[in-house]
Amino acid sequence: MAVFNDDEQQRIREAIAAAEKCTSGEIRVSIEKTCSEDVLDRAAKYFHQLDMHKTKLRNGVLVYVAVVDRKFAIIGDAGINQAVSPDFWDCTKDEMLNHFKTGDIVEGIVTGVKMAGQQLGKYFPHDLGGDSNELSDDVAFMDGE
Repeated sequence: MAVFNDDEQQRIREAIAAAEKCTSGEIRVSIEKTCSEDVLDRAAKYFHQLDMHKTKLRNGVLVYVAVVDRKFAIIGDAGINQAVSPDFWDCTKDEMLNHFKTGDIVEGIVTGVKMAGQQLGKYFPHDLGGDSNELSDDVAFMDGE
């Protein structure tokens, strides 16, 4: 699926790597063209399909975007949900939406990833001695199955 060119994908990868330097949390971005079900259900499906629930501290975050349908969600694993308030992702979603409204999907994703890293750092600080990159920083292009 060619939604983003190589440079755009590299920008997203670099944003993930930079954000993960602020936190022990693991951030992934999942993209598909359309979403035929509830966006949170779809994000949760891919969260598990990408094995994000297998991080040591259960602190994975998925930024899911269906570009054609203009739907997106941010979901965190159990460790995050136990530590933060229910409206934790609202500011991040609002900032992403501001970019999406102007058609700049990549900048919206990059902004969301950066904000996620900063916010997660408060609850899950980066462990300089023992933190490892548990999940790929590559954009996961999904096929809707």
